[in-house]
Amino acid sequence: MNIIVCVKQVPDTTEIKIDPVKGTLIRDGVPSIMNPDDKGGLELALRLKEQTGATVTLVSMGPPQADKMLRDGLAMGADRAILLSDRRFAGADTLATSYALAGCIKTLDYDLIIAGRQAIDGDTAQVAPQLAEHLDLPQVSYVIDAVKTDNGVRVKKETEDSVQTLEVEGKCVLTVLASAFKARYMSVEGIIDAYNREVEVWSADQIDVDENLLGLKGSPTKVHKSFPKSLKEPGEVFELSDEEAVELIVSRLKEKHII
Repeated sequence: MNIIVCVKQVPDTTEIKIDPVKGTLIRDGVPSIMNPDDKGGLELALRLKEQTGATVTLVSMGPPQADKMLRDGLAMGADRAILLSDRRFAGADTLATSYALAGCIKTLDYDLIIAGRQAIDGDTAQVAPQLAEHLDLPQVSYVIDAVKTDNGVRVKKETEDSVQTLEVEGKCVLTVLASAFKARYMSVEGIIDAYNREVEVWSADQIDVDENLLGLKGSPTKVHKSFPKSLKEPGEVFELSDEEAVELIVSRLKEKHII
């Protein structure tokens, strides 16, 4: 069994700041991490590896510094790591990103694709479903467990009020919730091994794509503006009797034409 796990390097959102003039993210000095839902997807893949002896391949698209994130994945137990890194990928929205990932995956031998539900820097939850469409594969989202069967996988999917069990035959795409999987720690031996191995860096020329559909050129959506959530102004504090409080509340409601 060959499993592909799509992972993304994201800024640690607890550290994010936005340039008040440009409205862009300030990334200088901001630590980067593996997207939490993707790390949950990697943990599921590693459990399936323990069950079946599968090979786990990490695939990511990003700048050269994503190398460290991929080595973290190798240290956790992945067998191979591929980084799509090329200026022609720059500025990609979710559609162009999923198209590039699909172009890479088409060249690989795989039985199952796993990804996180969404990335914490965009929260769109679009890339994995779009990837499934590009590859013409069925997909199951909000996955909290999966086991190998004779013909495919048996998947548990979380909904708002229940858990569904689905049988999927053949190849498919699963999107995983990080909350369902406690990712394992990297071992010292795994870390040493990861830095003695190669992270394969692929350009656009090595994948099955139309260059006109990559990066900014191939992105139908554009980010108009980014800004932090504004804080509310501090409220007023009154020390009043019950009768005075009622009168104040009524007067304020009348001012706002609520009553």
